[in-house]
Parts: sequence; C-alpha cells; structure tokens
Amino acid sequence: MTSLDSKTAIEPTFTIRTADGEQQVDAYSEEGAAVLANLWTRAGWQQKLSYEATWLGIPIIQLPEDIVMLQELIWRTRPTAILECGVAHGGALVFYASMLDLLGRGHAIGVDVEIRKYNRLAVESHPMSKRISLIEASSTDPATRDRVKGLLQPNDQVMVTLDSNHSREHVLTELELYGPLVAPGGYLVVFDSVMTLVHDAPNGKDEWTSDNPLAAVEEFLRNHPEFEQDRAAERLGPTYCTGGFLKRRLEP
Repeated sequence: MTSLDSKTAIEPTFTIRTADGEQQVDAYSEEGAAVLANLWTRAGWQQKLSYEATWLGIPIIQLPEDIVMLQELIWRTRPTAILECGVAHGGALVFYASMLDLLGRGHAIGVDVEIRKYNRLAVESHPMSKRISLIEASSTDPATRDRVKGLLQPNDQVMVTLDSNHSREHVLTELELYGPLVAPGGYLVVFDSVMTLVHDAPNGKDEWTSDNPLAAVEEFLRNHPEFEQDRAAERLGPTYCTGGFLKRRLEP
C-alpha cells in the first residue's frame, strides 16, 4: 500500500467510468465532491468503518456524518422521547440519551428482538442509563408498539430511528407502526437505506437492489403524504441514510 503524506502531490482530477464512457472529474467541483462522497461511502462500507467509532465508550456503529446530522436534528427539534429500533451494542441509544440530557429532559427507548447480556450490562451501568428504557421484543409486533406507547407521556414529542432488520418488509412494518408516534415537525430516521448503493460491493448482495430500507421508505411515502424526505440532512456527503431522513410536515 502506498503511503501518502501532506507533501505528496496529488492531481485534483480523476477519471471515472460511466455508462457513457470515461469522464474526467475535478475533485474541487460540486460534481467531484459528490463522486468522492459516493466512493468514500462504498469504501467505508466495505472496510466497516462505522464499527470503529464509540459514543461515550460504547460502539455506536454509525457514520460520523450521520451522527452529526442527528445531533443537529435533535437540538433543533428538541424531542422529549427518542425511540430506537435496533439496539446492537447500545452506543446510539446512549448518544440519544446524552443529547436529551443536554436538553435537560426526556428519555430514550431502545427496542431489540435480542439484547445480549453484555450489551445490556454496558447500557444499564452507563451514566446515561437514567434516561434509557430497554424493551427486548420484536419491533414489528403491535404489542411492542403498545409497550412503547406505555412509556410515553401524553405530550411527548417523539423522534423515531429505525436500525434493526433491514429488509423492505420489516422496515415498512416498522414505519407503519411507529410513524404515527412522530408529531408534526418531528423526524423519523431510517438507517441503511444505503444498501442500494453498496449492493455490488464485495460484501454486498444482489438482492439489496430491491430488498432494502429505501424501498420501504418509498412505499411508505406514497401512502403517507404527511411525511417528506429532508435531503438537507444528507448535505455532508457520506451517509447511510440516503433518502431516510423523514420529516413530518407541519401541515397535512
């Protein structure tokens, strides 16, 4: 592997292959930045870079750019409850709880069909556990949705994030179950809609071209005009939430 340092001269143009043939792209242009973001997202997925970061000591398994966008949305919309479907190690749940702690109110609810012993221990022993509730159950079971609603206060402003099973059917069911919890002006964030982009990566799968969270989002939006995609939340370039930042309109 070639080692590059700050003194290495690199031409700010590069060649890409498209359906129309080879094309020269200026890295400093808007188009060049978009191409590089696309390639970096693909490379980062393959190298599993999202597994490298932790939040307050716990693996978060998210891109830094998406974490930054989420904190921006949380700070701007100021939810009083954040629901996460798909707890994994618990880093994202701790992130949500820490943001709510900065706001001085609210709690985060984590739902997962299996919360492993050591992940539960890490979350429940964390300083942010005071703002966290865990539910070990299937997120697509209406009874689980009812348990979530039982933890909410009547006037809670709810943000929902979906990061569990990434099949189209599973995500669509979650969208239908938990979308109504989001108040006007609030957000519903769907992770790993990027699967359509990385289906042809070495660790991708061909079926991701149709069986993915973005397909669920598109169907959900056709039937729920009260939600719209917030593309501004993708402005940093690399994201695993392509088309997945959904804002509930203030007006129906």
